[in-house]
Amino acid sequence: MGNDLAAFAKENGVKYFMISYTDLFSGQRAKLVPAQAIADMQKDGAGFAGFATWLDLTPAHPDMLAVPDPDSVIQLPWKKDVAWVAATCVMDDKLVDQAPRNTLKRVIDEAARDGMHVKTGVEAEFFLISPDGKAISDEYDTASKPCYDQQAVMRRYDVIAEICDHMLALGWGPYQNDHEDANGQFEMNWTFDHALATADKHSFFKFMVKSIAEKHGLRATFMPKPFQGLTGNGCHAHISVWDETGKTNVFADNSQELGLSAKGRNFLGGIMKHASALAAITNPTVNSYKRINAPRTISGATWAPNTVTWTGNNRTHMVRVPGPGRFELRLPDGAANPYLLQAVIIAAGLDGIRSKADPGKRYDIDMYQFGHTVTDAPKLPLNLLDALREFDNDKSLKAALGEEFSSAYLKLKQQEWNSYASHFTQWERDHTLDI
Repeated sequence: MGNDLAAFAKENGVKYFMISYTDLFSGQRAKLVPAQAIADMQKDGAGFAGFATWLDLTPAHPDMLAVPDPDSVIQLPWKKDVAWVAATCVMDDKLVDQAPRNTLKRVIDEAARDGMHVKTGVEAEFFLISPDGKAISDEYDTASKPCYDQQAVMRRYDVIAEICDHMLALGWGPYQNDHEDANGQFEMNWTFDHALATADKHSFFKFMVKSIAEKHGLRATFMPKPFQGLTGNGCHAHISVWDETGKTNVFADNSQELGLSAKGRNFLGGIMKHASALAAITNPTVNSYKRINAPRTISGATWAPNTVTWTGNNRTHMVRVPGPGRFELRLPDGAANPYLLQAVIIAAGLDGIRSKADPGKRYDIDMYQFGHTVTDAPKLPLNLLDALREFDNDKSLKAALGEEFSSAYLKLKQQEWNSYASHFTQWERDHTLDI
C-alpha cells in the first residue's frame, strides 16, 4: 500500500476517511475527515479528547492525536467514497502506551527482536438479531441442532454473501461461511495473516458486519452470550510463528508429537502458564463468563472451555492442535478487543519460549463428559473479578504488555465490575423479597 493517503483518495475516488482507533473496551472511535484535509491529518493526526472514550485519561489531558497508518487503509466496499484507516494514538509527541493498537505493535516488535513473527487467524462468530436486540432475526431458525443448517444460512444469504463478496474484493481470502451452533448465529472465515494485519482486519470485520446487517434492517452482535440456553459467540484464534523470511513455520516439526516443534510447545506452555490471567483480556466482560462457565446448551454442548487443558484435534479443550505447525486457542470470545487479543497471545507465548515453559499433560478425553476426572488442571476464572485478580497477580504478563496499559486496563475494568456489582437485578428481588 502506498504511504500517501491523498494520492490514495485521488486514485480511488475517496471523498472521506474514517480515522479510527479502538479503545480499551473495544469501542471503535473515528473522525470523518474530507479527502482535501487528509494530508495534514496524515502528518499531524486527528484530535480526540481521550477522556471521552474508554481510556484512562482525564479532561485535563491535552488532545490525543490519532495519526492514520496508511498501510491499514481500506476503502469501504459498500460505500466506496469512504475509506477506513487505523490510527496510532499519540499525545505530546509520545505514543499513548495504553492504546490497544500501540500495545500490540510494541509486543510484535519485542517478538521480532527474538526473530519471531507471529501469524494468526480468528474465527469471529456473531448473531443476526432483531434491531431491538431481544430476539434472533429469523423466526424459522428453531432447530435444536442448527449448526451448518443450509436452509437457515440461505435465508440470510443476502447478508452473508454481501459480506463475503466484500472480503473477496478486499483480497482477504475468505474461504467458508456457515450457520453456527446457535440459532441465528454465523461464522465467516478468512486467511490468516501477520498479527497486526489480522487485528486490523478483525476490527474492520466487526464494523463491516454491523454495517451490512443494519443496511438489511437487522442488527449484528458479537456479545459472548446474548441468549440464555444458546451457544455463545467465540473468537477462536489460530496461532503459528514464522522466521524472519516469513516462509518457514518454526512451529512445524513432523518428528515431534502432533507436528508441533519444541519452540511451539514452549509457546503453548506460555499460554497454559498465563491462561487464567489472560482470560481478563480474551474474555473481557461480565457476560463473557456466562459463555465459558455455561451449562449445557440446547444443541448439547457449549463448545467453550472451562479448564486449562490442551489436546490434539479435540474441540472440548481450551487449546487444540488440529494439525502440524499451529494450535487453536478456543478461550477468546466475541467481546475480545481485536488488538489486545493478539497482544496477550504473543506476550504469553513469548514468555513461554524465553522460560522454556512446558504445556503440561496432554488430555484426549471428552472434557464435557469426563472433565470431572481431571483434578490437576486449573479451572478458568468464574467471573470477571476473578480474572482481573489473576491478571493483576501475573507480574510478568503485565510487564510484557506494558505497565501503563496494564494499570489503565485494570483500573477501568475494576470500575466496570463495581458498576455491575452495584446494579440491582430482578433476580435479587425474585430470590430475596420473602426472606
